[in-house]
Amino acid sequence: MHRRTGPGENALEPGAARRAAIWQAAIVVPLALATLLGLVVLWPGESPAGSVPVTAESVTLETGVITQIGETDEVGSTEVRMSLTGADMEVPVHVPAEIVANGLDVGDRIEAMFTPAAIGTGTPYIFWDFERDVPLWLLIGAYILVVALVARGKGLAAVAGLALSLAIVVLFMLPALLAGQNPLLVVLVGAGAMMFASIYLAHGISIRTTTAILGTAGGLLVTGLLAVIASDRTNLTGTLSDSALSLTGYGIQLDQILICGMILAGLGALNDVTITQVSTVWELRAANPASTAAQLYRQGMVVGRDHIASTIYTLAFAYVGTALPLLMSAAVIDRTFLDTLATGEIAEEIVRTLVASIGLVLAIPLTTGIAARLARA
Repeated sequence: MHRRTGPGENALEPGAARRAAIWQAAIVVPLALATLLGLVVLWPGESPAGSVPVTAESVTLETGVITQIGETDEVGSTEVRMSLTGADMEVPVHVPAEIVANGLDVGDRIEAMFTPAAIGTGTPYIFWDFERDVPLWLLIGAYILVVALVARGKGLAAVAGLALSLAIVVLFMLPALLAGQNPLLVVLVGAGAMMFASIYLAHGISIRTTTAILGTAGGLLVTGLLAVIASDRTNLTGTLSDSALSLTGYGIQLDQILICGMILAGLGALNDVTITQVSTVWELRAANPASTAAQLYRQGMVVGRDHIASTIYTLAFAYVGTALPLLMSAAVIDRTFLDTLATGEIAEEIVRTLVASIGLVLAIPLTTGIAARLARA
């Protein structure tokens, strides 16, 4: 006689659960060990990360508050004054016209580059950036508070997984890439570590979450393979942005970095859809213990197809929002729509979106199939 399982219970019989766990462990444990070994082997000893000073020697960054913004004259110059932090004095500061026109207000806290050698010119203080520490920390605090109130412990565990994933990017991936390690190996190892951290911390270790790990890993491999092929066929070089060109002096293959970005771009969405599909199949099994694996797969894919549609929109709109200034600058040029899409920088965004979307779409039936088989056992 079958016992109906609750939402948080395992839908497998004890013997089948053990067999499923052993089968999963035979795949996931070597994958986890390979990820750990990759972190150890590829961990950068010496890296140029943090080696370039922010300013030249004798130049310092000073903070202050904007106290006055004058009228812009006919040559586009605006008189701006700020009160220096820790000193009872106001000084003129040179601020680019585009900054004045797009968000500078009296009371804003800014950083200014102070050059002692330029004191005789009358403008030794040059705008560097806004001070954003306090607003950013307040926003982070609000985010954590909302997650804690709505999702409670599981939400906080997911935030912890996100923090650990970002630490992997900052402490491992970026230094390793700058140190000249193989970019594809670095991003696959880093993405694998982020996958384990985010899924297991947020959802715990179980047959269900390990099924999601398998589906995510499969999606990452598909995305990586497609990224390599698509970048080669479309002749994407990764050299079209100023930030990318600034890395040429470190001997980094920018086309490989572009591929790495495509792989990472789909990781978060992959985690989302695989966890959702596994949970859907398990709940269907709990609701109807007599369902066959084929029935579970068909019913799970009903949800999966809706998820595919909504997630594709999410990826596409996210990239459009990021590339909006690029699209606007391309739109003012007199050329056909198709020619505009084929330009290098826009083609990079299109390929990135399509590669991540294809990997995502294929991960859904893969994850659903594995989950249906294991849930039915």
